[in-house]
This record gives sequence, C-alpha cells and structure tokens, in this order.
Amino acid sequence: MSDNHILVECYGLVQIIRLNRPEKKNAITRAMYQAMTDALKNGECEDAIHAHVILGSEGAFSAGNDMQDFMAFAMGGAMGTEVFDFLMCLSTLKKPIVSGVDGLAIGIGTTIHLHCDMTFATPLSTFKTPFVDLALVPEAGSSLLGPAMMGHQRAYAMFAAGEGFSADEAREAGLIWKVVDQAELEVSVMTCARSLAAKPPIALALAKQLLRPEIAAVQTRIEEEGELFKQQLLSDEAKQAFMAFMARKAS
Repeated sequence: MSDNHILVECYGLVQIIRLNRPEKKNAITRAMYQAMTDALKNGECEDAIHAHVILGSEGAFSAGNDMQDFMAFAMGGAMGTEVFDFLMCLSTLKKPIVSGVDGLAIGIGTTIHLHCDMTFATPLSTFKTPFVDLALVPEAGSSLLGPAMMGHQRAYAMFAAGEGFSADEAREAGLIWKVVDQAELEVSVMTCARSLAAKPPIALALAKQLLRPEIAAVQTRIEEEGELFKQQLLSDEAKQAFMAFMARKAS
C-alpha cells in the first residue's frame, strides 16, 4: 500500500496499521492517508477484526502532514479529500483503536491520538502541534476534543501556543494512557489491543459510543476547522511561514 509507506497486518483479532516512511520521519502524504482510511474501513467491516492498532517507527510516530502537499495547495494546486476522509473515518470508528508513540508526534501525529481509545508512549516521545506557527489552525477536531480532554489552558498551550508536551506531560493532560519503556512499547500496545479485542464486541462498541462526544458534533468541528485550514493555507501569512520553514530546513 502506498509504496509500502503504510503497512497493514492482522494478528488474530487485531489489525495493525504501521506508518513506514522513516526516512521522512513518517510525514504523511495524501496516498498514505488514503491507505489508512481504506484499512480502517475494511477493518470495521471485517467480522474477524475486533480492534485496530496504529504504530510509527522507532524515533518517529509521525512528523505530521507532508509539507510538500501543503506547499502544492498553497501555490494553487489541488487539496484533495484524503485528509478529510481519514479524519471523518477516525471519528466514526466503532471498534477500539490503540496507538503507540516513540519519538516525534507532530501536528496530525499528535491529534490522531485524540481519536484513539488508549495510547502508549515512550519517555522520549514529544507531542507538538505548531499549527499557528505555520499560520494555520487546529485540525482533526482538536479544537473541540482538546479542551474537553485537557481543559482550556493546556489545550491552548498545545494547539494555539504550540508548546511541546513530553510523554509525562501528555499523560498528565489525558492525551495518552501510559508511558512505557521503548523496548516494551509494541508489546504493551498489542497486549492492550488483544485484551480489548477479546471483550464482547457489541458491549464494547456501546461503551465507546457513550464515552466519546457525539460523532455529529466532532464531524461538524472537523468540517469547520477544515474550511478555516484551507483559507489559511491560501493566505499570504501561510505562504511566508512555509517559505521560512523550508528555508530553515535547507540551511
């Protein structure tokens, strides 16, 4: 899938989706979003799958959205619906989803975990959403889910001020469930996922439905954020921010 940038495997009742672009710190392209959406939808429809897992690579869960896609749209290219489709799919999952983070979790690499039911991270993990620094706005429903999960000030620090959170700070904020040693990360994730997959599936799905905000409200916020995000991508301040970012990377 996606030139092997997204690997999908099944172990018993658990489907594993792994970001596999380590040379780019798992920056997510449009094709990768599509591959993840397809895997999640297929897993939701497959009776033999009871739980989803999403993992990155050693040292990088994801550096966020591929900047070349942002640049292309900002310069007049097509945005595509892949990111939007992925976020909408995440917000409607009935089966449990467990994630594991080691190292960088930037932008969507952080906000994806707002939609996960249990997230494990290593002590070296860093969660950061530099949306405003790039003249953009929060996405993935984070402007709704973040304050509900963390309270206003922590959510503002992360999604507006762009403050980075350590693994311990993310756990204290309620963004993740547990901090585990790097060597134990995938074992911990899979143990959790298998435990959830073994539970009565209908009762588990109903519990998730009751515990999460209403899907309609989350999807409405994703749409609102998406429109503002696109507006900002086309703004002069975003173009200047992207140019400065690319210049820093090149130096």
